[in-house]
Amino acid sequence: MAKTSVDVAHCHAETEPAVAPNPAMDMRYLARQPILDLHGKVHGYELLFRNGPQAMFSGDGDLATRTMIDNTVLYGLGRLTSNLPAFLNCTEEALTGQLIHVLPAGMTVLEILETIEPTPALIDACRRLKAAGFRLALDDFTWKPGFEPLIEIADYIKVDFLLSDAWQRRVLLQKLRGVTVALIAEKVESQEDFRRAREEGFTLLQGYYFCRPVLMGNHRVPSNRLLQIEILRLLQGNNVDVNELADLVKRDASLTYRLLRLVNSPMCAMRQEVRSVKAALIALGEEAFRRMATLAIASELNAGQTTELLRMAFLRGRFCELASVFCGLNHTEQYLLGMLSLLPAMLRTPMRELSPYLPLEDAIRRALEGEPLPERALLDWLEGHERGGWEACDAIVERYGLHTSDLLVSYQEALQWAEEALGSV
Repeated sequence: MAKTSVDVAHCHAETEPAVAPNPAMDMRYLARQPILDLHGKVHGYELLFRNGPQAMFSGDGDLATRTMIDNTVLYGLGRLTSNLPAFLNCTEEALTGQLIHVLPAGMTVLEILETIEPTPALIDACRRLKAAGFRLALDDFTWKPGFEPLIEIADYIKVDFLLSDAWQRRVLLQKLRGVTVALIAEKVESQEDFRRAREEGFTLLQGYYFCRPVLMGNHRVPSNRLLQIEILRLLQGNNVDVNELADLVKRDASLTYRLLRLVNSPMCAMRQEVRSVKAALIALGEEAFRRMATLAIASELNAGQTTELLRMAFLRGRFCELASVFCGLNHTEQYLLGMLSLLPAMLRTPMRELSPYLPLEDAIRRALEGEPLPERALLDWLEGHERGGWEACDAIVERYGLHTSDLLVSYQEALQWAEEALGSV
């Protein structure tokens, strides 16, 4: 089916020019980790900067400072965090120096590292930063004498769930009783961790527990989900039957609504309102409609889950698609690989039970199941990047002859695209 003259190949209205590669970024990374409330809503993001073996913001003209400032100038802190608070690890030099003031105070939470000594100079500096509008967080906090002045002015206290047990946390929370501060549980990696954090009184959580729900073995996939997967299967054919596809989509009222809303959103910049599935197919063309349908279906599959899961699915799909050019991989298959990688979390069903239904080549299906194939290289890199696993990322770059700067540019573009896609659906 031929495309119309409207260029909607990616259904993406560019609002800013693509970021040009920066040669200085070859050995540097920037990742973000979500901080969610108890309802799964994103409260903010911790930004992780890679500088050799370190991942912190330190002052005095050091490389990590330049990394943070470069990224803030190039991309904007709001873009990096979806206009939510940015949590940044800070050394003593950063807190007592002047470079930190280039950051927007209202959007920035300064994390005071656990290795910092609460000297009078540091406490005075933190009070000035607080007065300037910055928020403060005590990172990996354990009770130590002398920290009382910092506790009084802190907005957040972060407690590492991997480095503390229930008794240690109970003692700590008893000492903090009466202090007005938001408690963040870090490294919450399972639903059991989530349950314990909630029962212990934590109101914010950082970790990927939402990607690892309790899976239900031998769980029957709902019929409407199978219909959506069948639509995905049909979309992968070389010659899509417009009438057959439109009939399938119309059998799911919610999917039809999401799809038409997405087609008429600013992402596609259609000149006239599209009012039917078939009209959307004809107006957009096969490739663009395939993208729109995949976005809408992913949104449907994620119903009832945290939106961060859907944001990650969009980001993974777009990143794998963009970066596929550097690996000689099929961009459509990589898009589906990235997006569908979170399907078990969305449907609470193990991938081995879902994969037989997925419209994918055998190698992509095996990659989804976790087999270490070349087809999975980009997804493996991104999963390592999400967690700040820099060494694993480096190993993948070296094994497949990639360039970190290329992947970072793809990541930044995918990040912006995912935000726009999420806003549309």
